Amino acid sequence: MPRPLVATVSLSAMAHNLALARRCAPGRFVWAVVKANAYGHGLTNALRGFAQADGLALIEFDRAAELRGAGWQRPILMLEGAFDEADTRQAAEQRLALTVHEPGQLHWLRGLPASAAASVDVFLKFNSGMNRLGFAAQPFRAAYETLRSLPAVRSVTLMTHFADADIAGGADAALQRFETATQGIDAPRSLANSAAVLSLAAAHGDGVRPGIMLYGATPFADRSAASLELRAAMRLESRLLAAQTLAVGDAVGYGSIFRTERPMRIGVVACGYADGYPRHAPTGTPILVDGVRTRTVGRVAMDMMMVDLDPVPGAAAGSAVELWGERLPIDEVANAAGTIGYELMCALAPRVALRVEH
Repeated sequence: MPRPLVATVSLSAMAHNLALARRCAPGRFVWAVVKANAYGHGLTNALRGFAQADGLALIEFDRAAELRGAGWQRPILMLEGAFDEADTRQAAEQRLALTVHEPGQLHWLRGLPASAAASVDVFLKFNSGMNRLGFAAQPFRAAYETLRSLPAVRSVTLMTHFADADIAGGADAALQRFETATQGIDAPRSLANSAAVLSLAAAHGDGVRPGIMLYGATPFADRSAASLELRAAMRLESRLLAAQTLAVGDAVGYGSIFRTERPMRIGVVACGYADGYPRHAPTGTPILVDGVRTRTVGRVAMDMMMVDLDPVPGAAAGSAVELWGERLPIDEVANAAGTIGYELMCALAPRVALRVEH
């Protein structure tokens, strides 16, 4: 028998969330961000769930080749651009749009052979305040002029990425810096991540790049996925392996960091940090057993974790467990563990069985 831990990916939820992004930014080109194996949901599943996207965006060149091999003919955007000269050649051969954020990437484009003429679409990145990737204002304009002169470059889109779009007014200064830096340049614009898609119409530009919202998690600390009409695209489920009845003062798990203050029943769940569940999740992290909300107790182990069964007196070995999903939002689990839903999705281990439902 296979281990009972299963992650189920909902294609209909993915399609619903993509349609919501399109309704929020009507008339814009919608890039579905599928980096990190589609945030742990599987690249093949993303092809099906995001079949109506205008383009797909990621960072991994081998996975971009997989998308082309699987039959995706629409645009593909490489969000961090080329990592070396070979990536630039691959972009020309496979029709991959390249982000350009530093001078070396300009040099590689300049070196493309004449046969690659007008074959690469470029997204020129402006550093609007995140201070990770992108050109400052004056070098940005110089880079634009360089790109327009290169025979291999077919088009140039102006691009930035917001650090604080999830905070009310947080992207205003960045947006103003971008507008100032690009004033007078007649080129398409792409700015909006999930938070800006949902809350900042002024940043929708010509194309939007939703990521986390497509998978049913919220980009905001103070607005739930449900309030945004998003649907969870992943459900992580397991079962109880066993149940123990403990006396007052008994310890639970490694380090004995949890001790009972009353007689209580403890359930053992087939899921641990080797499956991607955060080891640092504290006692009290929410979990569902037989559809009833309860809490984790003690330290998460490699393959197992423990839960309080007092709210579920009928639970026993074999009882169903939902670690996150439609009934228990991944954002609640992440918040309890001091992290974000993005990390939980992306940390899902390869040994966890992945099932697909429509």
